[in-house]
Amino acid sequence: MSVLLIDADGELWYTRQEELGVRCIQMPYSYCGNEYYYDLGKNTDFDAFYKAVRGGEVPKTMALNPQEYVDIIEPIFAEGEDVLYVSFSHKMSGTFDHLHTALEQLKEKYPDRKCTVFDTKSISLGAGIQMEYAAELKNNGASDEEIIAALTEFTDRVAVYFVVDDLMHLKRGGRLSGIAAFAGTLLGLKPILTLDENGSLGVLTKKAGKRTALKLIADNVVKQLTGTDYSVYVVDADSKDDGDWLADQIKAKRPEAKIVRQVVGPVIGAHCGPGTIGVIFIADKRPIPLAK
Repeated sequence: MSVLLIDADGELWYTRQEELGVRCIQMPYSYCGNEYYYDLGKNTDFDAFYKAVRGGEVPKTMALNPQEYVDIIEPIFAEGEDVLYVSFSHKMSGTFDHLHTALEQLKEKYPDRKCTVFDTKSISLGAGIQMEYAAELKNNGASDEEIIAALTEFTDRVAVYFVVDDLMHLKRGGRLSGIAAFAGTLLGLKPILTLDENGSLGVLTKKAGKRTALKLIADNVVKQLTGTDYSVYVVDADSKDDGDWLADQIKAKRPEAKIVRQVVGPVIGAHCGPGTIGVIFIADKRPIPLAK
């Protein structure tokens, strides 16, 4: 069995990583002239980050370079261990090209070691809960091959919905055209976003007003929530009141739901902006966004 590796975009809280015995690739971000690596809440000043962004600061995220990947993976190979990396959606970043370069370099020095990369086709805790599942399987004695087979089925049932406050953040990140962002902001439209079966960002529908959009998300969770533990992860980017409201809407109609609340970290928050609300849960299948 391999060492399990996750990245910061999976937003699995640092204490949970420790409980599961997984290692994390900390992703870089910068704001106000300083560069940081997201440590999933261990030393992160979320308030300072979102206060700066609300004040007009434009944060940036950076892809890890090949040498940084080598520095993370080589010590594991040197211990005689393989790696099973449960990653965020490959459609979201070009960083995986750098990972591939790093693995090619390491192959020459460690020909008997391997790094298997599983694309969760998701982001935030949509990827994080897949790592939780992988860790539970490993701890119960599953092989790498059995874990990959189970994740391949499981990933198609991980539903993610989210709504952003300011469409211009998505525009700056290249996720939305300038015209669409301007028009949506002018009309007060709130697109409900999701991730398709390939891990690409898509629009499910658009609603006038944030609470209207959140109400539709709550209705979808109530209808689609399945599984055995009924966990529902509600995440917010400096928007606790809206997140709590959404959680209450779900709980009122599905009292068996186990609500888990968490803040959106600065790496994802740099792209979606403050005010974003997301929900992640297990459904029969992923939502299907509108055709582009």
